[in-house]
Amino acid sequence: MPTEILMPALSPTMEEGTLAKWLVKEGDTVSSGDILAEIETDKATMEFEAVDEGVIGKILIDEGSEGVKVNTPIAVLLEEGESADDIGKTSAPKEPAKPESPAKADGGDAKASEPAKSDSVTAAPAAPVADGKRIFASPLARRIAADKGLDLSQIKGSGPHGRIVKADVEGASAQPKAAKAEAAPAKSDAAPAKAAAMPTGADANTVMKMFEGRDFEEVKLDGMRKTVAARLTEAKQTIPHFYLRRSVQLDALMAFRAQLNGQLADRGVKLSVNDFIIKACAMALQKVPDANAVWAGDRILKLKPSDVAVAVAVDGGLFTPVLKDSHHKSLSALSAEMKDLATRARNRKLAPHEYVGGSFAISNLGMFGIENFDAVINPPHGSILAVGAGIKQPVVKEDGEIGVATVMSMTLSVDHRVIDGALGAEFLAAIIENLENPLAMLA
Repeated sequence: MPTEILMPALSPTMEEGTLAKWLVKEGDTVSSGDILAEIETDKATMEFEAVDEGVIGKILIDEGSEGVKVNTPIAVLLEEGESADDIGKTSAPKEPAKPESPAKADGGDAKASEPAKSDSVTAAPAAPVADGKRIFASPLARRIAADKGLDLSQIKGSGPHGRIVKADVEGASAQPKAAKAEAAPAKSDAAPAKAAAMPTGADANTVMKMFEGRDFEEVKLDGMRKTVAARLTEAKQTIPHFYLRRSVQLDALMAFRAQLNGQLADRGVKLSVNDFIIKACAMALQKVPDANAVWAGDRILKLKPSDVAVAVAVDGGLFTPVLKDSHHKSLSALSAEMKDLATRARNRKLAPHEYVGGSFAISNLGMFGIENFDAVINPPHGSILAVGAGIKQPVVKEDGEIGVATVMSMTLSVDHRVIDGALGAEFLAAIIENLENPLAMLA
Protein backbone atom coordinates (compact mmCIF):
# COMPACT_ATOMS: atom_id res chain seq x y z
CA MET A 1 0.00 0.00 0.00
CA PRO A 2 1.20 3.58 -0.62
CA THR A 3 2.79 5.19 2.44
CA GLU A 4 2.41 8.77 3.61
CA ILE A 5 5.56 10.83 4.18
CA LEU A 6 4.90 12.99 7.23
CA MET A 7 6.17 16.44 8.18
CA PRO A 8 9.12 15.61 10.46
CA ALA A 9 10.03 17.14 13.81
CA LEU A 10 13.55 18.30 12.98
CA SER A 11 14.19 19.99 16.33
CA PRO A 12 13.02 19.30 19.86
CA THR A 13 10.90 22.47 19.97
CA MET A 14 9.43 22.19 16.47
CA GLU A 15 5.63 22.03 16.29
CA GLU A 16 5.21 23.31 12.76
CA GLY A 17 7.44 24.42 9.92
CA THR A 18 7.68 25.82 6.42
CA LEU A 19 8.19 23.43 3.52
CA ALA A 20 10.71 25.73 1.87
CA LYS A 21 11.67 23.67 -1.18
CA TRP A 22 11.07 20.26 -2.70
CA LEU A 23 14.24 18.65 -4.07
CA VAL A 24 12.30 15.81 -5.73
CA LYS A 25 9.27 15.72 -7.98
CA GLU A 26 6.44 13.29 -8.56
CA GLY A 27 7.72 10.16 -10.29
CA ASP A 28 11.26 10.39 -8.88
CA THR A 29 12.79 7.25 -7.41
CA VAL A 30 14.37 7.78 -3.99
CA SER A 31 16.51 5.67 -1.66
CA SER A 32 17.15 5.87 2.06
CA GLY A 33 19.36 8.88 2.78
CA ASP A 34 18.31 10.87 -0.31
CA ILE A 35 17.41 14.51 0.39
CA LEU A 36 13.71 15.07 -0.25
CA ALA A 37 13.14 18.67 0.80
CA GLU A 38 14.40 21.71 2.68
CA ILE A 39 12.31 22.54 5.72
CA GLU A 40 12.45 25.71 7.81
CA THR A 41 12.12 24.85 11.49
CA ASP A 42 11.73 27.27 14.37
CA LYS A 43 15.52 27.68 14.35
CA ALA A 44 17.05 26.84 10.97
CA THR A 45 16.59 25.57 7.44
CA MET A 46 17.34 21.84 7.40
CA GLU A 47 17.44 19.03 4.87
CA PHE A 48 14.86 16.24 5.18
CA GLU A 49 16.14 12.77 4.24
CA ALA A 50 14.22 9.78 2.91
CA VAL A 51 14.22 6.79 5.25
CA ASP A 52 12.71 4.26 2.81
CA GLU A 53 13.13 3.50 -0.87
CA GLY A 54 10.32 3.98 -3.36
CA VAL A 55 8.80 6.37 -5.89
CA ILE A 56 7.32 9.78 -5.06
CA GLY A 57 3.72 9.12 -6.05
CA LYS A 58 2.20 12.44 -5.09
CA ILE A 59 3.28 15.68 -3.44
CA LEU A 60 0.55 16.82 -1.05
CA ILE A 61 2.01 20.10 0.26
CA ASP A 62 3.41 22.68 -2.14
CA GLU A 63 6.82 24.19 -1.50
CA GLY A 64 6.62 27.54 0.24
CA SER A 65 3.70 26.39 2.41
CA GLU A 66 3.97 27.82 5.94
CA GLY A 67 2.60 26.54 9.23
CA VAL A 68 2.66 22.85 8.27
CA LYS A 69 2.07 20.92 11.49
CA VAL A 70 4.43 18.11 12.48
CA ASN A 71 3.09 14.69 11.34
CA THR A 72 0.98 16.26 8.57
CA PRO A 73 1.19 14.12 5.38
CA ILE A 74 3.30 16.02 2.85
CA ALA A 75 3.78 13.37 0.14
CA VAL A 76 2.97 9.77 -0.77
CA LEU A 77 5.64 7.12 -1.35
CA LEU A 78 4.90 4.19 -3.66
CA GLU A 79 6.51 0.78 -3.22
CA GLU A 80 7.76 -1.42 -6.02
CA GLY A 81 4.91 -2.48 -8.28
CA GLU A 82 2.59 0.32 -7.18
CA SER A 83 1.42 3.20 -9.36
CA ALA A 84 -0.28 6.55 -8.92
CA ASP A 85 -3.60 4.76 -9.53
CA ASP A 86 -3.17 3.07 -6.14
CA ILE A 87 -3.22 6.38 -4.31
CA GLY A 88 -6.86 7.35 -4.82
CA LYS A 89 -8.02 10.15 -2.63
CA THR A 90 -5.27 11.59 -0.46
CA SER A 91 -5.62 12.27 3.21
CA ALA A 92 -4.20 15.77 3.06
CA PRO A 93 -5.10 18.90 1.09
CA LYS A 94 -2.70 20.27 -1.52
CA GLU A 95 -2.26 23.32 0.73
CA PRO A 96 -2.65 23.63 4.50
CA ALA A 97 -6.22 24.51 5.41
CA LYS A 98 -6.69 28.17 6.31
CA PRO A 99 -8.61 28.97 9.49
CA GLU A 100 -12.11 30.29 8.88
CA SER A 101 -13.38 33.53 10.30
CA PRO A 102 -15.33 33.20 13.56
CA ALA A 103 -18.60 34.06 11.79
CA LYS A 104 -18.17 31.28 9.23
CA ALA A 105 -16.94 28.79 11.81
CA ASP A 106 -20.06 29.26 13.91
CA GLY A 107 -22.53 28.97 11.07
CA GLY A 108 -20.78 26.57 8.71
CA ASP A 109 -21.02 22.79 8.45
CA ALA A 110 -18.36 21.30 10.69
CA LYS A 111 -18.13 18.15 8.61
CA ALA A 112 -17.55 20.10 5.42
CA SER A 113 -14.31 21.55 6.77
CA GLU A 114 -12.76 18.16 7.58
CA PRO A 115 -10.21 16.84 5.05
CA ALA A 116 -11.28 13.88 2.99
CA LYS A 117 -10.14 10.57 4.47
CA SER A 118 -8.04 8.28 2.35
CA ASP A 119 -9.47 4.96 1.22
CA SER A 120 -6.23 3.61 -0.16
CA VAL A 121 -3.31 5.50 1.36
CA THR A 122 -2.30 3.72 4.56
CA ALA A 123 -1.33 6.05 7.39
CA ALA A 124 1.39 4.67 9.63
CA PRO A 125 0.66 4.24 13.33
CA ALA A 126 1.70 7.11 15.56
CA ALA A 127 5.37 7.28 16.51
CA PRO A 128 5.89 4.87 19.43
CA VAL A 129 7.38 5.87 22.77
CA ALA A 130 9.54 3.76 25.12
CA ASP A 131 10.53 4.88 28.62
CA GLY A 132 9.30 8.37 27.79
CA LYS A 133 11.52 8.63 24.69
CA ARG A 134 10.27 8.65 21.13
CA ILE A 135 11.34 5.72 18.95
CA PHE A 136 12.32 6.98 15.50
CA ALA A 137 10.95 4.74 12.74
CA SER A 138 9.84 5.36 9.19
CA PRO A 139 6.08 5.32 8.48
CA LEU A 140 6.45 2.13 6.43
CA ALA A 141 8.45 0.42 9.18
CA ARG A 142 5.82 1.36 11.78
CA ARG A 143 3.04 -0.01 9.59
CA ILE A 144 4.85 -3.32 8.95
CA ALA A 145 5.66 -3.61 12.66
CA ALA A 146 2.02 -3.09 13.57
CA ASP A 147 0.92 -5.75 11.05
CA LYS A 148 3.44 -8.25 12.42
CA GLY A 149 2.89 -7.39 16.07
CA LEU A 150 6.51 -6.26 16.55
CA ASP A 151 7.72 -4.21 19.52
CA LEU A 152 9.81 -1.45 17.95
CA SER A 153 11.61 -0.80 21.25
CA GLN A 154 13.29 -4.20 20.78
CA ILE A 155 14.58 -3.42 17.26
CA LYS A 156 17.83 -1.62 16.47
CA GLY A 157 17.54 0.79 13.53
CA SER A 158 20.01 0.83 10.66
CA GLY A 159 18.72 4.02 8.99
CA PRO A 160 20.03 7.59 9.35
CA HIS A 161 20.65 8.50 13.02
CA GLY A 162 19.48 5.03 14.13
CA ARG A 163 16.03 5.31 12.58
CA ILE A 164 14.21 1.99 12.12
CA VAL A 165 13.51 1.37 8.42
CA LYS A 166 11.72 -1.25 6.33
CA ALA A 167 14.67 -3.65 6.17
CA ASP A 168 14.94 -3.74 9.97
CA VAL A 169 11.38 -4.99 10.51
CA GLU A 170 10.92 -7.28 7.49
CA GLY A 171 13.20 -9.98 8.93
CA ALA A 172 12.23 -9.50 12.57
CA SER A 173 9.92 -11.82 14.45
CA ALA A 174 7.44 -10.81 17.10
CA GLN A 175 8.66 -10.82 20.70
CA PRO A 176 6.52 -10.56 23.82
CA LYS A 177 6.21 -6.97 24.93
CA ALA A 178 7.13 -5.95 28.45
CA ALA A 179 4.17 -5.94 30.76
CA LYS A 180 2.67 -2.47 30.79
CA ALA A 181 1.57 -2.87 34.38
CA GLU A 182 5.19 -3.12 35.51
CA ALA A 183 6.44 -0.24 33.38
CA ALA A 184 3.65 2.21 34.06
CA PRO A 185 3.96 4.30 37.20
CA ALA A 186 1.16 4.08 39.70
CA LYS A 187 -1.54 6.63 39.04
CA SER A 188 -2.98 8.73 41.79
CA ASP A 189 -6.70 8.38 42.43
CA ALA A 190 -7.02 12.08 43.01
CA ALA A 191 -6.94 14.21 39.90
CA PRO A 192 -4.33 16.98 40.12
CA ALA A 193 -5.63 20.49 40.49
CA LYS A 194 -5.90 22.24 37.16
CA ALA A 195 -3.29 24.95 36.79
CA ALA A 196 -4.59 28.47 36.52
CA ALA A 197 -4.45 29.88 33.01
CA MET A 198 -1.56 32.25 32.42
CA PRO A 199 -2.57 35.83 31.63
CA THR A 200 -2.23 36.88 28.02
CA GLY A 201 -1.82 40.31 26.47
CA ALA A 202 -4.25 42.10 24.21
CA ASP A 203 -4.89 40.47 20.84
CA ALA A 204 -3.70 41.92 17.53
CA ASN A 205 -7.02 43.56 16.64
CA THR A 206 -7.21 45.35 19.99
CA VAL A 207 -3.67 46.69 19.67
CA MET A 208 -4.15 47.74 16.04
CA LYS A 209 -7.28 49.73 16.96
CA MET A 210 -5.15 51.71 19.40
CA PHE A 211 -3.03 52.93 16.48
CA GLU A 212 -5.75 53.65 13.95
CA GLY A 213 -4.78 56.67 11.89
CA ARG A 214 -1.08 56.29 12.68
CA ASP A 215 1.48 55.11 10.14
CA PHE A 216 2.94 51.68 11.00
CA GLU A 217 4.29 48.54 9.38
CA GLU A 218 2.91 45.12 10.33
CA VAL A 219 5.72 42.54 10.64
CA LYS A 220 4.74 38.90 10.29
CA LEU A 221 6.27 36.56 12.87
CA ASP A 222 8.51 33.83 11.49
CA GLY A 223 9.07 30.51 13.23
CA MET A 224 12.09 31.72 15.19
CA ARG A 225 10.38 34.84 16.53
CA LYS A 226 7.33 32.80 17.56
CA THR A 227 9.57 30.36 19.42
CA VAL A 228 11.57 33.13 21.12
CA ALA A 229 8.34 34.82 22.20
CA ALA A 230 6.83 31.60 23.54
CA ARG A 231 9.92 30.39 25.41
CA LEU A 232 10.79 33.73 27.02
CA THR A 233 7.17 34.27 28.05
CA GLU A 234 7.23 30.80 29.57
CA ALA A 235 10.51 31.61 31.32
CA LYS A 236 9.31 34.84 32.94
CA GLN A 237 5.95 33.36 33.93
CA THR A 238 7.17 30.03 35.33
CA ILE A 239 10.79 30.51 36.50
CA PRO A 240 11.31 32.25 39.87
CA HIS A 241 14.26 34.42 38.85
CA PHE A 242 16.56 36.14 41.31
CA TYR A 243 19.68 38.13 40.48
CA LEU A 244 23.22 38.29 41.85
CA ARG A 245 25.53 41.14 40.81
CA ARG A 246 29.31 41.40 41.05
CA SER A 247 32.11 43.36 39.41
CA VAL A 248 35.37 41.88 38.23
CA GLN A 249 38.70 43.64 37.57
CA LEU A 250 40.06 42.62 34.16
CA ASP A 251 43.53 44.19 34.07
CA ALA A 252 45.41 40.95 34.77
CA LEU A 253 43.28 39.11 32.21
CA MET A 254 43.78 41.79 29.55
CA ALA A 255 47.56 41.73 30.01
CA PHE A 256 47.64 37.92 29.92
CA ARG A 257 45.40 37.88 26.82
CA ALA A 258 47.71 40.33 25.00
CA GLN A 259 50.71 38.15 25.85
CA LEU A 260 49.03 34.96 24.63
CA ASN A 261 47.77 36.57 21.42
CA GLY A 262 51.29 37.78 20.67
CA GLN A 263 52.65 34.26 21.06
CA LEU A 264 49.79 32.65 19.11
CA ALA A 265 49.76 35.12 16.21
CA ASP A 266 51.81 32.79 13.99
CA ARG A 267 49.09 30.12 14.38
CA GLY A 268 46.35 32.57 13.42
CA VAL A 269 44.79 32.39 16.90
CA LYS A 270 43.31 35.50 18.50
CA LEU A 271 41.63 34.99 21.86
CA SER A 272 38.74 37.22 22.89
CA VAL A 273 37.68 38.21 26.39
CA ASN A 274 34.57 36.08 25.79
CA ASP A 275 36.77 33.00 25.32
CA PHE A 276 38.20 33.54 28.80
CA ILE A 277 34.68 34.03 30.22
CA ILE A 278 33.54 30.71 28.70
CA LYS A 279 36.55 28.90 30.19
CA ALA A 280 36.10 30.61 33.57
CA CYS A 281 32.45 29.57 33.74
CA ALA A 282 33.21 26.00 32.65
CA MET A 283 35.77 25.62 35.41
CA ALA A 284 33.45 27.23 37.96
CA LEU A 285 30.74 24.67 37.12
CA GLN A 286 33.25 21.96 38.03
CA LYS A 287 34.29 23.70 41.24
CA VAL A 288 30.65 24.24 42.30
CA PRO A 289 28.97 21.12 40.85
CA ASP A 290 25.61 21.73 42.55
CA ALA A 291 25.20 24.81 40.31
CA ASN A 292 25.67 22.64 37.20
CA ALA A 293 22.00 21.68 37.18
CA VAL A 294 18.71 22.05 35.31
CA TRP A 295 15.04 21.97 36.26
CA ALA A 296 13.21 18.86 35.02
CA GLY A 297 9.60 19.41 36.07
CA ASP A 298 9.45 17.33 39.24
CA ARG A 299 13.19 16.90 39.84
CA ILE A 300 16.61 18.46 39.36
CA LEU A 301 19.20 16.99 36.99
CA LYS A 302 22.84 17.56 37.97
CA LEU A 303 25.19 17.42 35.00
CA LYS A 304 28.73 16.09 35.19
CA PRO A 305 30.33 17.88 32.18
CA SER A 306 30.46 21.64 31.75
CA ASP A 307 28.25 22.21 28.70
CA VAL A 308 28.15 26.00 28.31
CA ALA A 309 25.64 27.71 26.03
CA VAL A 310 26.48 31.12 24.55
CA ALA A 311 23.83 33.48 23.14
CA VAL A 312 24.47 34.52 19.52
CA ALA A 313 22.36 37.28 17.97
CA VAL A 314 21.04 36.58 14.46
CA ASP A 315 18.59 38.42 12.22
CA GLY A 316 15.16 38.01 13.77
CA GLY A 317 16.20 36.25 16.96
CA LEU A 318 19.02 34.38 18.63
CA PHE A 319 20.67 30.99 18.99
CA THR A 320 22.36 29.53 22.05
CA PRO A 321 24.90 27.05 20.65
CA VAL A 322 26.39 24.76 23.30
CA LEU A 323 30.11 24.19 23.78
CA LYS A 324 30.15 20.70 25.25
CA ASP A 325 32.85 19.56 27.70
CA SER A 326 34.21 23.11 27.86
CA HIS A 327 36.22 22.37 31.01
CA HIS A 328 38.38 19.90 29.06
CA LYS A 329 39.12 22.26 26.15
CA SER A 330 41.95 24.77 25.79
CA LEU A 331 41.29 28.46 25.28
CA SER A 332 42.35 28.22 21.63
CA ALA A 333 40.02 25.23 21.04
CA LEU A 334 37.10 27.06 22.67
CA SER A 335 37.87 30.15 20.58
CA ALA A 336 37.89 28.21 17.30
CA GLU A 337 34.72 26.27 18.17
CA MET A 338 32.86 29.42 19.26
CA LYS A 339 33.77 31.23 16.04
CA ASP A 340 32.55 28.27 13.96
CA LEU A 341 29.28 27.92 15.89
CA ALA A 342 28.60 31.67 15.75
CA THR A 343 29.20 31.81 11.99
CA ARG A 344 26.92 28.87 11.28
CA ALA A 345 24.31 30.22 13.70
CA ARG A 346 24.14 33.50 11.77
CA ASN A 347 23.74 31.50 8.55
CA ARG A 348 21.11 29.31 10.28
CA LYS A 349 23.10 26.18 9.55
CA LEU A 350 23.30 24.71 13.06
CA ALA A 351 22.02 21.20 13.66
CA PRO A 352 19.64 20.74 16.62
CA HIS A 353 22.20 18.85 18.71
CA GLU A 354 24.47 21.92 18.53
CA TYR A 355 22.02 24.28 20.26
CA VAL A 356 20.16 21.91 22.60
CA GLY A 357 21.36 21.12 26.12
CA GLY A 358 23.68 22.68 28.63
CA SER A 359 22.87 23.74 32.17
CA PHE A 360 24.05 27.33 31.98
CA ALA A 361 24.33 30.14 29.43
CA ILE A 362 26.30 33.33 28.82
CA SER A 363 24.85 36.49 27.26
CA ASN A 364 27.47 39.13 26.50
CA LEU A 365 26.40 42.63 25.42
CA GLY A 366 29.66 44.28 26.43
CA MET A 367 30.71 44.74 22.80
CA PHE A 368 27.69 47.05 22.39
CA GLY A 369 28.76 49.26 25.28
CA ILE A 370 26.07 47.94 27.64
CA GLU A 371 27.38 48.30 31.20
CA ASN A 372 24.98 45.87 32.89
CA PHE A 373 21.68 44.08 32.30
CA ASP A 374 19.57 41.18 33.53
CA ALA A 375 19.27 38.17 31.21
CA VAL A 376 16.27 35.83 31.01
CA ILE A 377 16.96 32.18 31.84
CA ASN A 378 16.58 29.81 28.90
CA PRO A 379 14.64 26.81 30.29
CA PRO A 380 15.57 24.26 31.49
CA HIS A 381 18.88 25.96 32.40
CA GLY A 382 19.51 26.71 36.06
CA SER A 383 21.19 30.08 35.45
CA ILE A 384 22.50 32.57 32.90
CA LEU A 385 25.34 35.11 33.19
CA ALA A 386 24.80 38.60 31.76
CA VAL A 387 28.15 40.23 30.89
CA GLY A 388 28.61 43.97 30.47
CA ALA A 389 31.40 46.10 29.04
CA GLY A 390 34.81 46.52 30.66
CA ILE A 391 35.11 50.18 31.69
CA LYS A 392 38.03 52.02 33.25
CA GLN A 393 36.98 53.20 36.70
CA PRO A 394 38.65 54.61 39.82
CA VAL A 395 39.15 51.85 42.41
CA VAL A 396 40.66 51.55 45.86
CA LYS A 397 43.66 49.23 45.60
CA GLU A 398 44.80 46.74 48.24
CA ASP A 399 47.30 49.26 49.64
CA GLY A 400 44.51 51.80 50.12
CA GLU A 401 45.63 54.03 47.25
CA ILE A 402 43.24 55.25 44.56
CA GLY A 403 43.96 53.82 41.14
CA VAL A 404 42.36 53.08 37.79
CA ALA A 405 41.22 49.59 36.78
CA THR A 406 39.20 48.01 33.97
CA VAL A 407 36.02 46.85 35.70
CA MET A 408 33.32 44.62 34.17
CA SER A 409 29.85 44.20 35.66
CA MET A 410 28.23 40.75 35.66
CA THR A 411 24.73 39.67 36.72
CA LEU A 412 23.86 36.03 37.36
CA SER A 413 20.15 35.29 36.80
CA VAL A 414 19.25 32.20 38.83
CA ASP A 415 16.31 29.79 38.90
CA HIS A 416 15.48 29.60 42.62
CA ARG A 417 13.98 26.12 42.15
CA VAL A 418 17.42 24.83 41.20
CA ILE A 419 19.96 27.09 42.90
CA ASP A 420 19.55 28.88 46.24
CA GLY A 421 21.10 32.25 47.06
CA ALA A 422 24.22 31.05 48.86
CA LEU A 423 24.97 28.47 46.16
CA GLY A 424 24.52 31.07 43.42
CA ALA A 425 26.87 33.43 45.26
CA GLU A 426 29.48 30.67 45.55
CA PHE A 427 29.20 29.94 41.82
CA LEU A 428 29.56 33.61 40.83
CA ALA A 429 32.54 34.01 43.17
CA ALA A 430 34.23 31.04 41.47
CA ILE A 431 33.74 32.66 38.05
CA ILE A 432 35.28 35.92 39.27
CA GLU A 433 38.21 34.13 40.89
CA ASN A 434 39.03 32.47 37.57
CA LEU A 435 38.77 35.73 35.62
CA GLU A 436 40.96 37.68 38.07
CA ASN A 437 43.56 34.89 38.11
CA PRO A 438 43.62 33.86 34.42
CA LEU A 439 46.93 31.98 34.57
CA ALA A 440 45.28 29.37 36.81
CA MET A 441 42.88 28.48 33.97
CA LEU A 442 45.82 26.97 32.08
CA ALA A 443 46.80 24.67 34.95
